[in-house]
Amino acid sequence: MSYLGVESSLTGRRWVGPGPEETRQAESLVQRTGRAHALCAVLARLGVTAEDVDDYLAPTLRALLPDPRSLKDMETAAARFLQAVSRRERIAIFADYDVDGGTSAALLIDWLRQMGQRATLYVPDRIDEGYGPNVPAMRKLAEAHDLIICVDCGTLSHDPIAAAKGVAEVIVLDHHLGGETLPDALAVVNPNRQDEDGALAHLCAAAVVFLMLVESGRQLRDAGTKGPDLMAALDLVALATVADVAPLKGVNRAFVHQGLRSMARRARPGLVALSDVARLERAPAAYHLGYVLGPRVNAGGRIGKADLGARLLACDNPVEAQAMAEQLDLLNTERREIEGAVREAALAQAEARGLDMPLVWAAKEGWHPGVVGIVASRLKEQTGRPSIVIGFDGDEGKGSGRSVPGVDLGAAIQRLAAEGLLVKGGGHKMAAGLTVMRDQLEPAMARLSELLERQGAGQGGAADLRVDGLLMPGAASVELVELLESAGPFGAAVPGPRFVLPDMQIRYVKRVGSAHLKLTVSDGIGASLDAILFSAFDGPLGPALESHRGARFHLAGKLDINFWQGRSTVQLRLDDAAPAARTA
Repeated sequence: MSYLGVESSLTGRRWVGPGPEETRQAESLVQRTGRAHALCAVLARLGVTAEDVDDYLAPTLRALLPDPRSLKDMETAAARFLQAVSRRERIAIFADYDVDGGTSAALLIDWLRQMGQRATLYVPDRIDEGYGPNVPAMRKLAEAHDLIICVDCGTLSHDPIAAAKGVAEVIVLDHHLGGETLPDALAVVNPNRQDEDGALAHLCAAAVVFLMLVESGRQLRDAGTKGPDLMAALDLVALATVADVAPLKGVNRAFVHQGLRSMARRARPGLVALSDVARLERAPAAYHLGYVLGPRVNAGGRIGKADLGARLLACDNPVEAQAMAEQLDLLNTERREIEGAVREAALAQAEARGLDMPLVWAAKEGWHPGVVGIVASRLKEQTGRPSIVIGFDGDEGKGSGRSVPGVDLGAAIQRLAAEGLLVKGGGHKMAAGLTVMRDQLEPAMARLSELLERQGAGQGGAADLRVDGLLMPGAASVELVELLESAGPFGAAVPGPRFVLPDMQIRYVKRVGSAHLKLTVSDGIGASLDAILFSAFDGPLGPALESHRGARFHLAGKLDINFWQGRSTVQLRLDDAAPAARTA
């Protein structure tokens, strides 16, 4: 049964609320734990039992950290890493150009610096070199270094790693889906190797690097010495976990929970500078990692200098960090402008092709490869289907894809590459990259659509919108938001609480910039609440609310605390709306 009778909202979604069993479980939690009903309702939805409530609300590494040695090649990788440190060997770090790669590199650079050692950072140019190790770069690094550590890349890089062999040794610390064979590296530590059991498949690359440093610390202690404090490094692991949309389950919850506490202490110059240029007036929450800090770190790799984000995160000089953060902030503004133009053109192309297919895709000459992934994400959000966006430069196109829950895009892309329809491709379940020749574009997309349809992509209409209950504006307090946040962190696979404000009047509406919409809504009897709708005009929601003409709406969204000039107020981040039926 639909919630409040909303079978098709303004975005075409059916609203679904808690069922009878979940409601009973929430009441049981209230009685057995003595905690507030609002909090117990969220815990019941997440499947938390009364016996597990205390541990769930305070996730710790002590309880949740897996044994690093459960991953294949881990002991070998850590031992070789420590050998390079003890012998003062020349170490190079080859990192991907996104947040996960940048944080992974920064973790190693910071750890080595505390041990009195330096490392060379190499991040490939997205346009000139593409994703992952390449033969010329690896050959050059091998000539000048004894050990190369590939982070957030390398699992499929057979030829580039072979090019370094015999000159330098290579360690791969990655999480992308592995192929049937592994490259000839000294160690490939990856929870998504095909010979792993998948128990840690939810880890991002920075988490894999962190586990390698944990194992290094263990081996140092066994040898009678001590390594750097790793708890202070959890801010970087948290940023990567959220920005890479890793599911917030198991140890990932502890990484983000503890990492946010570390970040609140403002001890890392790079993250302090980035928070300041983003005008973040509060200690970051998981939301800010994904939507405020993450995009700015990514901006260098997308349209600027590829290694800028990693260098900022590894920086220990506040003045230098401030300059890099300001540069990244400017690049992020430029990125948004480029993205807007590509998104508009890609959506028009996808609509002409049809948005009811298992795969939504668009491709065009000259689209910037640094924004195709973001645009693919926007298409996925609007259509509820896996999406691919490709920018061509001559006959070669470089693209990026985003998937929906339950559809493994990375495996399908890898299948296409094995079948010869792609020059190369890979990734993980929710995101993937590819290179395709122009004459193979249509057959490749047709085949990909076929593979994704077999997994269930495109079946039915827009995904249901899950809501947790009703809320009146007068009950939306800062205290309530803080109480609900105690059940976090929220993110991938653990959606935050979403409430419906029923039968609301729109008292005030104003565009913020060209993309967002600011509203004040009221229940009609005195209580009001501010609301914000981001990217309001990417779909039908913004236009309908902006031209409301006095109509009343049920509004669905998530509560957030807005800090402005020292004041804390509650606002609703709108996700959806539906006309409120009025009876005479």
